[in-house]
Amino acid sequence: MLSQDLALYVDRQHSLGFKFRIQSILLRNFVTFAEERGDRHIKSVRVLEWAKQAPSPEQRCNRLRTVRRFALAMNAEDARHQIPAADALGNAAYQRQPPYIYAPDEITRLLHAAAALKPAASIRPVMYTTLFGLIAATGVRVAEALALRLDDITADGLVIRKTKYHKSRLLPLHATVRHALDAYLNARQTMPFPEHALFVSVTGKPLPYNTVRNVFLHLLDRTGLKGAHSGRDPRIHDLRHTFAVRSLEQCPHDHAAVARHALALSTYLGHAHVTDTYWYLEATPVLMGQIAAAGETLLTGGAA
Repeated sequence: MLSQDLALYVDRQHSLGFKFRIQSILLRNFVTFAEERGDRHIKSVRVLEWAKQAPSPEQRCNRLRTVRRFALAMNAEDARHQIPAADALGNAAYQRQPPYIYAPDEITRLLHAAAALKPAASIRPVMYTTLFGLIAATGVRVAEALALRLDDITADGLVIRKTKYHKSRLLPLHATVRHALDAYLNARQTMPFPEHALFVSVTGKPLPYNTVRNVFLHLLDRTGLKGAHSGRDPRIHDLRHTFAVRSLEQCPHDHAAVARHALALSTYLGHAHVTDTYWYLEATPVLMGQIAAAGETLLTGGAA
């Protein structure tokens, strides 16, 4: 019963144009939890029981809000679905997790570990090496990378068609990135896969995000990076943060150059507004040194 209700609810969200990926995962987990306990309708006590299993107040409140929206929709059709109170677990404010900025040698270790994945004779090692290397070298979102098709690699660059804001963009590629993609394409085109997806599994199917994330967690363990972010695991998305920060580090220090660079970076990353890019700019020793140098120049009367 709940599984059928959820399937209809998710289809409705997709028909309205929402990707609804994370919410679907959470709701499937809740429905499995509830049905294992014999529930045929949403029960407030069960929602709270499930939500409290999350490790942080923010995640617990997010679980509650996600299921509550589902409950509101279901209750409009069947009053037996209970709607939990919005503040049943308090009002924990969302706290943005600070990004982990990978050192160059850490990215190298991740790619070497990916290249050593089994089975060695399959497309799996070169595919994961290329996937994570592409994210690190271009800052594309992992969802964008997984949505790429073979014909998205053009002479002018990489075409990103399925973006977060439903806008396509063309990414010029550095020669080294182009070389790595060409090498992967040589391996990819020898495989008898009917799929047009660029990144595929050993069976030729497009890669689901959960599979990619599990492989990434395995690579963190293999490279000693598990828990490296103050006890938390670095994320795939942090490769995107790292790309943005390293890009800014290489920018000239004058205000006009920084403004131009930030605008170009925002466009390259596929942000709707340049202000969205500022969230990616985490202080690093290089950036802090540049800020200190600019402040000293300003203090002594020079041009910053």
